[in-house]
Amino acid sequence: MNAKVTTALRREDFEKALRAKGAFYHIHHPFHRAMYSGACTPEQIRGWVANRYYYQINIPLKDAAILANCPDAVVRRSWLQRILDHDGEEGLTGGIEAWLQLAEAVGLTREEVIDQRHVLPGVRFAVDAYLNFARRATWQEAACSSLTELFAPEIHQSRLDRWPAHYPWIEESGYRYFRKRLSEARRDVEHGLEITLEHCVTVEQQRRALEVLQFKLDILWSMLDAMSMAYVHDTPPYHTVTDKQVWHRGL
Repeated sequence: MNAKVTTALRREDFEKALRAKGAFYHIHHPFHRAMYSGACTPEQIRGWVANRYYYQINIPLKDAAILANCPDAVVRRSWLQRILDHDGEEGLTGGIEAWLQLAEAVGLTREEVIDQRHVLPGVRFAVDAYLNFARRATWQEAACSSLTELFAPEIHQSRLDRWPAHYPWIEESGYRYFRKRLSEARRDVEHGLEITLEHCVTVEQQRRALEVLQFKLDILWSMLDAMSMAYVHDTPPYHTVTDKQVWHRGL
């Protein structure tokens, strides 16, 4: 929204403005472009999977923060499904377990992924910023930050379409997560979008929503920047003083 705008956008125009943010989705990052064009090495794929795991395990914590701040029981009941999708429930495997299966499929061990030894500081800081935002923000703003899911089905489908041909060394069992998220992301975005469109009816609220969505896009892009430094440009943290992974694993 332009700073000169003094009246709120109509609902359909506000939705268009939110969707236009897809131009900055991390599917356009050089690291992602390399992944879906088949240009990544096994080390780069494994580095991405190991680092992205930290994001995956923090998603249920982010959603729990939204629930904790939300006084609306109807919203809480609907939002709860997101936690179950990632953590799993009795008799059903969740997204975190599916991601660990992806890790094994690309040649990582569960132990090295779960202990977070490969999680780069830049990735950790970005994910932690997202979680801290969800804890401090209003539940409506935190819900709005989830709207990067507007653009997620395309990125999951690109992996399903292209990775088997480009990376035949990845075991087929690893693709379960992406298939699972195709339908879940579409369902989640309908709910999150409805909350945002209903809540953001003033100029200030709409501007704030667009800024929140850009913040989340910044998080995703920054994660890939950190991975590019480490796995594409061979300049991981402390590369000028050691070849050891000396960075912290969490405080």
